[in-house]
Amino acid sequence: MSGETGARPGIRQSGWRWLPLAGAVLVLDQVSKAWIEGRYALYDSTVLLPILDIRRLHNPGAAFSFLADAGGWQRWFFSVLALVVSAGIVYWLRQLQASGQAVLCCGLALILGGAVGNVLDRIEHGFVVDFIHVHWGAAFFPAFNIADAAISIGAALLLFDALQEWRRERASR
Repeated sequence: MSGETGARPGIRQSGWRWLPLAGAVLVLDQVSKAWIEGRYALYDSTVLLPILDIRRLHNPGAAFSFLADAGGWQRWFFSVLALVVSAGIVYWLRQLQASGQAVLCCGLALILGGAVGNVLDRIEHGFVVDFIHVHWGAAFFPAFNIADAAISIGAALLLFDALQEWRRERASR
């Protein structure tokens, strides 16, 4: 992947320049969850569009409620995992060129902000507050939040960056 660099860039030129994006995701995520918690009881909802509801839900598991009924150990497992991954992302960002690897840096910053946002929920509540509920008729997509959206977009950017790197390597042969 394009995260490989020779000399480590100075802090001002490194991927750390993208940390404000991670901070913005974190703030937006926490403010939106606090707003939902202050105005909606569990399972309360508001229809915004025929395919979109705001519905307060609690997810003690991982993405798409994976391991939600695992008995409680998953709270600390996912919290520690998210903190370790976050530390790795911060280290990785330090190694990257902020401008030359913008797509990769942006993706990592989005993932970082989302991961920290969800880990704060897990530590505080034991679950993640989800509230964006997309559906088509009676078919419902699992509810998610700003942090989940940022993580998903960040992961897509990492895949896009990897594809671009693969294409560059293939073209240089």
